[in-house]
Amino acid sequence: MKMIDKYKILLIVAVCFAIGCTKPYSPKVIASANNYLVVEGTINTGGDSTMIKLSRTVNLNSGTTINPVTNATVAIQDDQNQSYSLQSLNNGYYTSPILNLVNTRKYRLSVTTSDGKIYLSDYVTSIANPPIDSIGFTVVNNKQDGAGLQIYLNTHDPNNNTHYYRWDYVETWRFDAKYDSQYVSDGTQIVYRSTAQDIYACYGNSISNNILLGSSAKLAQDVISQAPITFIPSTSEKIEQRYSINIKQYALSAGAYNYFALLKQNTEDLGSIFDAQPAQLTGNIHCTTDTTLPVIGYISAGSVQQKRIYVNAVQLPAAWIPTYPYDCQLDTAYFMNPHLPHDNQVQEYLVPVPNSSIPVSQLFIGGPAAVGYLYTDVDCADCTVRGTVTPPSFWQN
Repeated sequence: MKMIDKYKILLIVAVCFAIGCTKPYSPKVIASANNYLVVEGTINTGGDSTMIKLSRTVNLNSGTTINPVTNATVAIQDDQNQSYSLQSLNNGYYTSPILNLVNTRKYRLSVTTSDGKIYLSDYVTSIANPPIDSIGFTVVNNKQDGAGLQIYLNTHDPNNNTHYYRWDYVETWRFDAKYDSQYVSDGTQIVYRSTAQDIYACYGNSISNNILLGSSAKLAQDVISQAPITFIPSTSEKIEQRYSINIKQYALSAGAYNYFALLKQNTEDLGSIFDAQPAQLTGNIHCTTDTTLPVIGYISAGSVQQKRIYVNAVQLPAAWIPTYPYDCQLDTAYFMNPHLPHDNQVQEYLVPVPNSSIPVSQLFIGGPAAVGYLYTDVDCADCTVRGTVTPPSFWQN
């Protein structure tokens, strides 16, 4: 046997031995019983409602990502002993109507959970928030992102006082199902689909899931120019017909900005050996009944500015073709199966309700009478699986 063959055999044996001796590693942190309170939101001192979200952290191996806190008592308190209660929406969200708070006062958030624990934020000063100057978009095609639409924002503070900003957004878009179903089952037969039963054109929506920050602290002027908000690939159905984005802007203190920057580093900027290491996250909310209990969150106060734009498909390159999210095909159902004459496939496949197959159009073969229907899966003909046929109240055509 050649020497090189011996080395190959030894290497294979060593690799197999190493694989066989590998044991799964489950660090204690994955299964730890931590259940810390998470507080999200801003005290709105301007002409809009205040919305606070309460939730609790979950274990990494729990299989759950949402853990809302309900039945809590939540209020805004000022430094003049005034208190404003927030109403529970029973899904972890707590809201108040427009309060028009006095900007010269300081405010804090008070939370009492159902287990009797009391949480208070530090008193914070309301921060003036300049309007959003404009929202725009550019058509890009680069190696990093590929082809797509880059949404950006411009803002500035003429008084040169703000310097620190945070944004979030809600996207809404009109999209179509893969196939336009003209027929529907009434439980006994296939009939024409009425206008009220249309399921071809829908509206979808999503919210931002990244922390978006901007700072002009190192600039001579308080100007934010073309801050990137979101990138939409050219194949996304979000821009198939008409797309809209509503961006909210929050003015931050230096402390709040540093908190969100660290939170972004700990949650988004990890994954390689070159990324920054996770750091201790310290907010401005504290449990007064148990000072050793960590709380996640940072409460700020101020007005919220917002702006909306629309983008139509005709404003984008004609070569951009959206990719439908499901693999869709049409199949045939006959009144009389050519291979089994007594087998009525329409009655068997399409008439019973509820049904995961939807008739799309009649099937004709060499004559004026329909011999059956073309049909497809519900995901391919029913847009309400992923959206709603009712346009939002703000939608403009």
